[in-house]
Amino acid sequence: MVHIQSIRKRVSIVFSSYLPMVPFLMFALFPFYYMVITALKKDQELYNLKAAPFWISEGLTGSHYSYLITETPYLTWFTNTVIVAVLTTLISVIIGIMAAHSLARLKFRGVDTFAVAIFITYLVPPTLLFLPLSQVVNKLGLSDSIWSLVVTYPTFLVPFSTWLLLGYFKTIPKEIEECAMIDGCSRFQTLIRIVLPAAVPGIICALLFAFTISWNEFLYSLSFISPTENKTLTVGVVAELIRGDVYYWGSLMAGAVLGSLPIVIIYVFFMDYFVSGLTAGAIK
Repeated sequence: MVHIQSIRKRVSIVFSSYLPMVPFLMFALFPFYYMVITALKKDQELYNLKAAPFWISEGLTGSHYSYLITETPYLTWFTNTVIVAVLTTLISVIIGIMAAHSLARLKFRGVDTFAVAIFITYLVPPTLLFLPLSQVVNKLGLSDSIWSLVVTYPTFLVPFSTWLLLGYFKTIPKEIEECAMIDGCSRFQTLIRIVLPAAVPGIICALLFAFTISWNEFLYSLSFISPTENKTLTVGVVAELIRGDVYYWGSLMAGAVLGSLPIVIIYVFFMDYFVSGLTAGAIK
């Protein structure tokens, strides 16, 4: 009897908690599913208007992946994207940590106004900034290089990281910092030894967001870089595989699948920290 009740309880939990999530899960995973099956279809099936669009009926093929790797500089684009995303993420989050901690702990005139101004800066559309930033890039002599992106991406990543970490730092009791300072720590030592270990979920959340945004950025990469070998994934795949009115759909989807895998893997490993960092400011 107890075993039967346990089974009924589990079935009830599945139907009441998990089953309603199935439509939302299907909606979220459908684009990735469609990319995968399109990248594995043969060309004759892709361009056959009578073929079923949502499954493969004429056999699998890996020719789109091989064409992407061997006939285009995809690996070079991938390397460029990794370098830009990692560097800009580290630079932006380090600056954001110092700025957010200062705004959360130091008391000076206009601190709240300054915090709001940082958030408003993040809300400025990139389409209004890439023209003046292009002049800055030209004067620095960084045109057509990936370093132009390393310089410009922090302009929108730093405000975002600062605002995100500001809310998390405010949830950390300032008394523990005051105790450390009484024991002889400087403010910077307190930040490194006390605050950062307590703020790991928030910092990882900021890292994930900054990395995702820089990995997927398109406009600045399109505007500041012309040589094919210096492009990032988002621009290189589109520029190389869309030639006039000819779309290499199979290779396009293969590039999209390979380009999305690093983000998927990172979120799988750090999902708990990501959720904790997002919700900490609301529940503490």
